[in-house]
Amino acid sequence: MAYPRIARLKTHAEFTHHLSELKLDLPCEETLESGGDSLLAQTIEVHDFKIGNRFSILPMEGWDGTTDGKPTELTRRRWKNFGHSGAKLIWGGEAVAVRHDGRANPNQLLINDLNLAEIESLRTDLVATHEADFGTATDLLIGLQLTHSGRYSKPNTKDRSEPRIAQRNSVLDARLGITDDSVMLSDDELSRLIEDFVTAATLSEKAGFQFVDVKHCHGYLGHELLSGVDRPGKYGGSFENRTRFLRDIVQGIRACTSDLEIGVRVSIFDYLPYRPGDNRVGVPEAGGDPRLAFGSDATGTGVDLDEPSKFLELLKSLGIRMVCTTAGSPYYNPHIQRPAYFPPSDGYQLPEDPLVGVARQIQATAELKREHPELVFVGSGYSYLQEWLPHVAQAVVRDGQVDSIGLGRMVLSYPELPADVLAGKVMTRKKVCRTFSDCTTAPRNGIVSGCFPLDPYYKTRPEKKILDRLK
Repeated sequence: MAYPRIARLKTHAEFTHHLSELKLDLPCEETLESGGDSLLAQTIEVHDFKIGNRFSILPMEGWDGTTDGKPTELTRRRWKNFGHSGAKLIWGGEAVAVRHDGRANPNQLLINDLNLAEIESLRTDLVATHEADFGTATDLLIGLQLTHSGRYSKPNTKDRSEPRIAQRNSVLDARLGITDDSVMLSDDELSRLIEDFVTAATLSEKAGFQFVDVKHCHGYLGHELLSGVDRPGKYGGSFENRTRFLRDIVQGIRACTSDLEIGVRVSIFDYLPYRPGDNRVGVPEAGGDPRLAFGSDATGTGVDLDEPSKFLELLKSLGIRMVCTTAGSPYYNPHIQRPAYFPPSDGYQLPEDPLVGVARQIQATAELKREHPELVFVGSGYSYLQEWLPHVAQAVVRDGQVDSIGLGRMVLSYPELPADVLAGKVMTRKKVCRTFSDCTTAPRNGIVSGCFPLDPYYKTRPEKKILDRLK
């Protein structure tokens, strides 16, 4: 089924009329404020630190590090663009593996003693770029996302999965060819992995990062543990056991660092895995178990925020104030996680207007923000809004539905968007992300991730021709 393209909704009346036709409660202001007094330029206070504005850069995987986990010039270019963006909160910047077997690809960054100086230089480059463009970085908060990719680990070759799972899942196991418990991480192995996260956090502080994100989203290990209702032992079954991994990591970080803050990016809801159905339109996979989808209702295709809200209460009890919300997984239900008009190559055709997915994430975040007003919420899923992104962003911040607007794909094509919006400039249409999904399709096929359709730098790279042939 075809849906109206956002780029063709050129007036506020046209856009909001389309929202009303979809029966979506998504606020959108017609006029944007600019300058130092604008709403999106307001500061956010986290403990004793003031973040300079309401824009955040979300963590991404570039598939462009070295095989031993160091950044390359492509990685540096991306981080410098983060500095150019004008956003004052860098949420992780990059998904960095805490050890080799947890890398999502053989070119993912890896934090250890040998790589520390190179990873520190990414932060240094970002700060220097930001200072050159905006005069100061004293209100710039930079974190590093720490991760183990679990079920989706590919540490050695781009075409071979080497999964380490936390929970058996018949549908996802079948997709990866998992037939027994041999790849299940034991309780002892999880205990050692906790030590690896603590070591990685200690190194992050040494490299000058102000906080770390203990990743709990997108089907990776931390996220899968949250739904490990059938897992035996001390890390599965009850909610207390399923959150023990996070609690022990936080306790270890607090004991081994001094001023390092902690945040958590979490999929606040999940759905059953989807597959292509008739005409390749996405449908839930038969045989899926809704109990294994954290934040799902009993159908596996709806939202139940009871346990996610309980998880946020846990964060508060641990002294964690920063949470970045997202949903689902790019591997098995990307339409709820990353709404896009054009699906990735290994995905399925749209089962709904992508605006429905955008609104679902914004509304779920708003509900949790109402329940936990003392937490600082960074939202996700905004890129599909395209020219209407800042209009919706201004509205949801004004309504108290979120504290910071997280940008992912959009900054690959248009890194200066926050700076342009805050300066009152008209957005540059040729840079606006149209959700072609090439930044996902490329790494799915072992190619570096970037905006091949819109970024002139990537347009001229040899990978562009390879990607065109694959598509």
